[in-house]
Amino acid sequence: MNVTLRPATDADLDFLHRLYATTREGELRQVDWTAAQKAAFVSQQFHAQHQYWHENYTDTSWDLVLLDGEPVGRLYVARWVDDIRVVDIALMPEHRGGGLGTRLLRGILAEGDASGRKVSIHVEIFNPARSLYERLGFVQAQEKGVYLLMERYPTAVPV
Repeated sequence: MNVTLRPATDADLDFLHRLYATTREGELRQVDWTAAQKAAFVSQQFHAQHQYWHENYTDTSWDLVLLDGEPVGRLYVARWVDDIRVVDIALMPEHRGGGLGTRLLRGILAEGDASGRKVSIHVEIFNPARSLYERLGFVQAQEKGVYLLMERYPTAVPV
């Protein structure tokens, strides 16, 4: 498995939109909307999120996750003085649950350990990925509505 990252560009917006849509499928199954209404909602939400993140997160890498050169996900990471914030990590459904997300997060945790910075991430309270974050050592730091801020402090502070 050759996993690499590369900066996302405007040419990747169609893939990123499709990826985002997969992250909303479960909740959209619960609403009595037409396919067109669901598509319009997903499109509006994707564009609003994309714009918000790019306007409000500085020092951030906006990367595609590539598997053997093909895009399979996104990994957005802000690197601040005392915190590495995982803004978002998402994988296409066929690549979830197989260890790829764990591998990516372990790389970020190693970066936090090496630099003496905590790693943090926001997660919805009922998101199944929360258990992965807990297994990797993240703990709840704050609750804001439906979101938790989870943090993992470095295991070794550099000398």
